[in-house]
Amino acid sequence: MRQAAIVYIFGARPNFVKMAPVLRELRRRLPAARHVGVHTGQHYDREMSEVFFSELGVPEPDHLLGVGSDTHGAQTARALERIERVLLSEAPDLVIVPGDVNSTLAGALAAAKLGIPVAHLEAGLRSFDRTMPEELNRLLVDQLAHWCFTHSPEAEQNLLREGVGPERIFQVGNTMIDTLVRMKPLIASSRIHEELGLPPDGYLLVTLHRPALVDGPLLHDALAELDALGGRYPVVFPMHPRTRSRAGGYMPSSTRLRLVDPVGYVDFLALESRAAGVITDSGGVQEETTYLGVPCFTLRANTERPVTVRQGTNHLLGLRVDALRQVPELLETTSAPLRPPEGWDGHAAERVADILVDALGGTALRPTALARA
Repeated sequence: MRQAAIVYIFGARPNFVKMAPVLRELRRRLPAARHVGVHTGQHYDREMSEVFFSELGVPEPDHLLGVGSDTHGAQTARALERIERVLLSEAPDLVIVPGDVNSTLAGALAAAKLGIPVAHLEAGLRSFDRTMPEELNRLLVDQLAHWCFTHSPEAEQNLLREGVGPERIFQVGNTMIDTLVRMKPLIASSRIHEELGLPPDGYLLVTLHRPALVDGPLLHDALAELDALGGRYPVVFPMHPRTRSRAGGYMPSSTRLRLVDPVGYVDFLALESRAAGVITDSGGVQEETTYLGVPCFTLRANTERPVTVRQGTNHLLGLRVDALRQVPELLETTSAPLRPPEGWDGHAAERVADILVDALGGTALRPTALARA
């Protein structure tokens, strides 16, 4: 009897975090199956990719495609072509794609054209801003997917409104939080505060990388505002390589604004968990801070994660860097939520596996009901 084969496609830093618990759980439940990891190389330096395999405890990928950076069209096309070759060679029964980056769309499209069923982790998120490449990717992948795995109620409503049948929608929870929960012992032992000379509490953490902020004059304006905040709080900004190149050698005047190289996933979570607040344009960081109960200030006009705003941890500042001046006042009035959103409990990957193992003709080892408050 032919063994089942599953291909897992990832290419950017958040993808690894979302995929790792699913890969681990399916390998546990289907030990005889072929589990094939495909790293497109959309993020390709050590801190943005390789370090995740050691920190997350998942095997090195079976295929490294070396897609690299380029325009959206060129990057997606290169990933599509190279993923298709892998799928023709591996002939999988199932392809799993996470999130909303170009690698996600390329993987889903390559599989769909070959008639291979697609499972989409983190389906149904919508910013309703089609100027964002990620929004276009999300919309298209959800139309291609056989299984749309959601982590919040509005995601299901978005999918239904777009004509995705209810039989294809499964609210399973947040696999990114599964990884965070698993990392807690390592987070507690991190020494990143000592290494950076930061106090363990009372500082602001910053992460900015989206083109709307870093590809024009807003980046220098944002750095100037962060410089001013440095007069009140220590501010640490681990800079994405792309953001650093756009900053053009900016030198802060405040000794309390620290522009540092990217840190590993565990160290970044340690910085998040002890921060007084986090300033970001990242969707994943909005989720992590909500689980951790840390105030988050999002420099975007919209969010595809409104559940984080409803929880009270996430404040949308708009795409206005002068809104950073509100952060000290907002810090005084923000309180931690009573509990994380439904399904953000460390067991989402088990629920994903329940569904996919059954679909592949196996038997789930233990069905896992979605935890309810």
